[in-house]
Amino acid sequence: MRLIGLAVVLAVGLLGAPLAAEAQQQTKVPRIGFLRAGPPPRDFVEGFGQGLRELGYVEGQNITIEYRFTDGTTTQLANLAAELLQRNVDVVLASGTEAVLAAKTLTRTVPIVLAGVNDPVDSGLVSTLSRPGGNITGVSLMSVDLVAKRVQLLKELVPRLSRLAVLAHPAHPSYAAQVRAAEAGAKALGVQLAIIDVHGPNDFEAAFKAARNAQGLIHLDDVLFTSHQALLVELALRNGLPAIYGFRGWVAIGGLISYGPNYTEVYRRAAAFVDMILKGAKPGDLPVEQPTKFELVINLKTAKALGLTIPQSVLLRADRIIE
Repeated sequence: MRLIGLAVVLAVGLLGAPLAAEAQQQTKVPRIGFLRAGPPPRDFVEGFGQGLRELGYVEGQNITIEYRFTDGTTTQLANLAAELLQRNVDVVLASGTEAVLAAKTLTRTVPIVLAGVNDPVDSGLVSTLSRPGGNITGVSLMSVDLVAKRVQLLKELVPRLSRLAVLAHPAHPSYAAQVRAAEAGAKALGVQLAIIDVHGPNDFEAAFKAARNAQGLIHLDDVLFTSHQALLVELALRNGLPAIYGFRGWVAIGGLISYGPNYTEVYRRAAAFVDMILKGAKPGDLPVEQPTKFELVINLKTAKALGLTIPQSVLLRADRIIE
């Protein structure tokens, strides 16, 4: 009887083994949430996809990505973050400070990989860059440090620049820090600033009217602006305002010049953080990275339309020139 019983147990075990193995294999397909206030620019998605492919992930086969983004406002971010958590995502890739804050409010356990955040320490997202603690890590921008550099570059392109219009979104967490950086950069060059606050796309037309006495324009880094790139580039051209932007995607669609991190690389590195976490690493133990690649991109066609001659000294420093 004991032998018969043992045989039955073994038989049931062997029959159940393929089913258990299949179920286990199905549960191993990681689910990633991609959260952002506004449609992610092409560079962001391509960089993240490139990073995943390099690590052996194929969307729809051994990884699933749930995309959630708003129309550029932040009002629905909390609801979208809650949706992702209800989908039992293994990791949330939060693009932009607002998205990270929305996800952080709802979970202290699900890992969050940040990307495109100006200053995660100043924003209260992590304790320190080297030891973030909690459930958040990723790749920051530290773009506040770049604001003064952009002011300097625009002054080189437009030597007559004496008044600079600054489009800013007061609701952004790093608004004050970016404004201070712009003021410091302008003061060093003897340039007067005109801070023009905008609260949504309906304010864009009025903002450019307010900038009519300026000889140049700079956008502070904000998802509100990156969600409406085409419109803002068109308004700058229509109003004859030389403008400098934060990354090459702006210049690719007709913007004059950009200086900032290589966003394709930022999001490629974000994929590496997702991979480390899926393999068991704790977010709080992974140091937050800062970008190491910065690009200067110039659109000569736009310069010509604005009646500008780009100095040779600037052209020689450009990483990419669009003709």
